[in-house]
Amino acid sequence: MITIQFLLTALVVVLAPGTGVIYTMALGLGQGRRAALWAALGCTFGIVPHLAAATLGLAAVLHTSALLFSIVKWAGVAYLLYLAWQILKSGGALSVTAEDKRDIGLRIARRGALINILNPKLSIFFLALLPPFLSGNAATATAEMSVLGLVFMAMTFGVFVIYGCFAAAARTWILGSEPVMRWLNRSFAAIFAALAGRLALERA
Repeated sequence: MITIQFLLTALVVVLAPGTGVIYTMALGLGQGRRAALWAALGCTFGIVPHLAAATLGLAAVLHTSALLFSIVKWAGVAYLLYLAWQILKSGGALSVTAEDKRDIGLRIARRGALINILNPKLSIFFLALLPPFLSGNAATATAEMSVLGLVFMAMTFGVFVIYGCFAAAARTWILGSEPVMRWLNRSFAAIFAALAGRLALERA
């Protein structure tokens, strides 16, 4: 069931920089390693509802219901734009500054989870990704998808931690440069806005 092919496929998917990676790196740069770990944890647990939906077949409902898909999609767009604003505004929770700020871990994790929960494409993605790696036994299909999903989550957390720790290590090099911090804030905000735009164009 858990084959080299699945592990390689999952690794390629996880390594590709997406919204969760950008969020984790932004927290690592802005608040350090601890914040990056909370961000990685939150983004990982944000996958759970989509894995559950794929396992239970609810992703198919989301795929066929244009209204439900649009509701989740536009909520996700609004949330990504909110995060972009949090980076740009003075004293924002996600802004990179020389100030030694420490956000509450659970709050960081909650924001990370919402990033993934409000992306309706993830449910449909898992519905397409996992079935090809099942044994074909209908009696064990649910259990197999659950195991594959847990492995995917573990890989997601591990890779996100690496990204976050790398960003946290780079933090000490950028704190002394106001132009660099200003450029990073604008870049992260632009990326979140671009991701919001891409999500807005998605169709079920």
